[in-house]
Amino acid sequence: ELISSLRSKLQTLWEERELVLSEARECTERGEELEATVRDVCKPNEFERYMMFIGDLEKVVSLLLCLSSRLARVQNAMRRIDGNTDAEEKASDQRTGCLIWFQSLNERHELLSRQREDAKDLKENLDRRERVVSGILAKYLTDQQLQDYRHFVQVKTSLLIEQKDLEERIKFVEEQLENLEKSIP
Repeated sequence: ELISSLRSKLQTLWEERELVLSEARECTERGEELEATVRDVCKPNEFERYMMFIGDLEKVVSLLLCLSSRLARVQNAMRRIDGNTDAEEKASDQRTGCLIWFQSLNERHELLSRQREDAKDLKENLDRRERVVSGILAKYLTDQQLQDYRHFVQVKTSLLIEQKDLEERIKFVEEQLENLEKSIP
């Protein structure tokens, strides 16, 4: 029953992923239309600034999501190890092995935390650049076109987050299913 339930959940997640990918394709098409409009109305250097912002938006958001996901996995591993060493008395060599592994995880945690803080700084810089690009576009676009641009940026960011979340959930359920199937003779 549990295997069947996990397979059903996995199927549902795959279907959700297809819907999000379809929305992402539609967003890309809207982005291409917007790009053509911006190219037509802006000066070349302003258009280049717009294109750099749009390209960096995806990179920075993806970086933040990736680092946050990796950091969460390390924190979960640290909690499991900490819980295992507290829960029961271990032999000295096992405890030493756990401590070494825990130190390694702790170092990784510190590195990922610093990297995530750097990525947050990049995001703040990107937000400032977005305000500059918005100001440039406000000189050329109609109110509706400017609203479409802002909606595009918001939807693009939301879809990136949703895609990453779905990929993580799919991976988690696939791992659960694989472990469960291996545990049954």
